[in-house]
Amino acid sequence: MQGIEPLIYGLGLAGAAVNAASGVLEAGRKPFDLFGMVVVALAAALGGGSLRDMLLDRTVFWIADQAYLITALVAGVATFLLARRVRLPAQLFLLPDAIGLSLFTVVGTSVALAHDAPWLVASLMGVVTGVFGGILRDVLCNEAPVVFGGELYGSAAWLGALTLIALPELGVGHDVSALSAGAVICTIRLLSIRFKWHLPIYSARR
Repeated sequence: MQGIEPLIYGLGLAGAAVNAASGVLEAGRKPFDLFGMVVVALAAALGGGSLRDMLLDRTVFWIADQAYLITALVAGVATFLLARRVRLPAQLFLLPDAIGLSLFTVVGTSVALAHDAPWLVASLMGVVTGVFGGILRDVLCNEAPVVFGGELYGSAAWLGALTLIALPELGVGHDVSALSAGAVICTIRLLSIRFKWHLPIYSARR
């Protein structure tokens, strides 16, 4: 996985930025002050990777490299300041959320593979990295987590993670595999929002 490391690092920083932005945009629907917004932004940006690293018994990524923390802080505050000056659509957070889901799933899967995790474990670590920050964001905003219902979310992340694992076995380069997997996730997520695709929902027989 050495050849993909610079790309994965860049994707991780980008993921931290867009997830922090999505956290602020969703929290903007609540009467939170700047401190509250920063807490939500950091939870969204750093939560998934933190859980992944604890499960893999690695040093938590933003403790090992504070560039992730700084990026999330700057993106969160910048989004907060922008939202105070420009009227933004209430559902705008769904776009950076989809981008962040794709970026962090690719990063999480790659990190787990580099840590010699089995392919199934690596794919689930990718999903954890992609979705857990969003779960924390939604809980802090007192909203039902997006991943637990509605349009495709965690399943889109899992398909992308499996794509990232499968493509190198077919002879595709690591960088192309990573970008292709990210495109799969983001495309499925956005199309599912557009066309209301979702998994079957539990409904008990009466």
